[in-house]
Amino acid sequence: MPVLVLMVLATDSPQLFDARNLQILSNTLSLMVFTAVGAILIGVPLALLTAYVKLPWAKFWLVLLAAPLAIPSYIGAFTLYAAFGPGGEIDQLTGLATPAFDGLFGSSVVMALYTYPFVMLTVRASLLSLDASLVHAARTLGMSLFSSIWYVILPRITNGIAAGALLAAMYALSDFGTPAILRLDTFTRMIYVEYNSFGLSQAAMLSLQLLVIVGLILFLESRVIGTHERPGKSLSLWPGRLRTALMLLACLPVVILAILLPLTIFGIWLWREGVGNFELIYAWNSAYAALFASIATVLFALPVAQAAISGKFGRLMERVSFLGFGVPGIVMGTALVYVGLQFSVLYQTMALLVIAYVMRFLPLAVGAIRSTSERLDPSLVRAARLLGASRKEAFRRITFPLSIRGIVAGAALVFLEVMRELPATLILSPFDFETLATYLWRVYEAGYFGQAAIPGLLLVVISVLALAVMFYGERWNQTDVLEDTYHS
Repeated sequence: MPVLVLMVLATDSPQLFDARNLQILSNTLSLMVFTAVGAILIGVPLALLTAYVKLPWAKFWLVLLAAPLAIPSYIGAFTLYAAFGPGGEIDQLTGLATPAFDGLFGSSVVMALYTYPFVMLTVRASLLSLDASLVHAARTLGMSLFSSIWYVILPRITNGIAAGALLAAMYALSDFGTPAILRLDTFTRMIYVEYNSFGLSQAAMLSLQLLVIVGLILFLESRVIGTHERPGKSLSLWPGRLRTALMLLACLPVVILAILLPLTIFGIWLWREGVGNFELIYAWNSAYAALFASIATVLFALPVAQAAISGKFGRLMERVSFLGFGVPGIVMGTALVYVGLQFSVLYQTMALLVIAYVMRFLPLAVGAIRSTSERLDPSLVRAARLLGASRKEAFRRITFPLSIRGIVAGAALVFLEVMRELPATLILSPFDFETLATYLWRVYEAGYFGQAAIPGLLLVVISVLALAVMFYGERWNQTDVLEDTYHS
């Protein structure tokens, strides 16, 4: 539906492509490539470190290095933009002159800092599935540890690296806040500029051009096949204390730039300016919209997830639902504005905003519910059917209660993404309806950076809590599976 709406709107665009579009395309592709390369350069070494090196407090370091997933990239862009450059926070506090943090370089650094966990986690999963016997054989034949990693391990995890890099590239394509704050003219930023200038047809044309690139990335991602090897004992490295300390020190720049610096900047602003004009209604609006959207998304995801388990048509439905997640929020918002204009009862209403959230984040709930439902023993449902229960009753009394943890995890993930969603909320939110994300954006536009402390910190805290609920649900499911296996 969004694609058809954009095609209708784009027919009024004066031209398909011009010199300005070429510059936008160049910036977008450059940001995508630099983000993917940066995520690989950071994520692969950290995956090797957390998978193979026996670190003190290993779980703590794994959680800390994956923590940028809980921080929206536009928060990192906002704080780094305010910290660096002439007159920035570092200049004011220490007197040290630092270069401005904007443009293609600044956007690429920020995107790499907040997308490397995609590469780290996918590569780490691949590393833990590899049999270490080939490395031991290479070491026995005289190959150094570095050479054995380079020639024996890395060629076997190229698919995992490619999958994580494509996820990072997709994030860079769809992100609006980072290039907008750091003043890089990409497709997402210019779509918003055209929309604000009442150039809806040109915004639609830019959206279609962006969707072509998104479609290409989705196609490449579908062609990446996971590495299948016979499982074996994982590699374990026990370096000395000095080498371990040096490895952890090498991780500190990433932790400082991605986590500590943003939190420190918010803390300074909070200490210097206090609460300011912030009102709790913004947090309530964010929570209200996210809760409403998560409930609606789960209601739609339940039949899709159950159908995906049952047969080919259900799996096709699941695949179709993933298309919405590939549509950037700014593009979805542009298309739904036109729908709202045609149906005035929907224009600038909470219902239209929730529709956008459901269309975008439905696959997240479907995946969480399906992964839980697939673990259920089908003999339970068959036994209920043999005892006279209808399909509806068997679902209500057996399937639904046993899938509730996956439902909670899916709802928490949708809640997290809705809380962080910026472009679609900016375009589609009802009149005089501000969320934490949109309030943060208004503060940036007005130049009152100090008033961003409370919404920024609240977004980080809520994101961490939602991720904790999601991970706890996954661990709960794994515990149940182990208990069922033990008792059987």
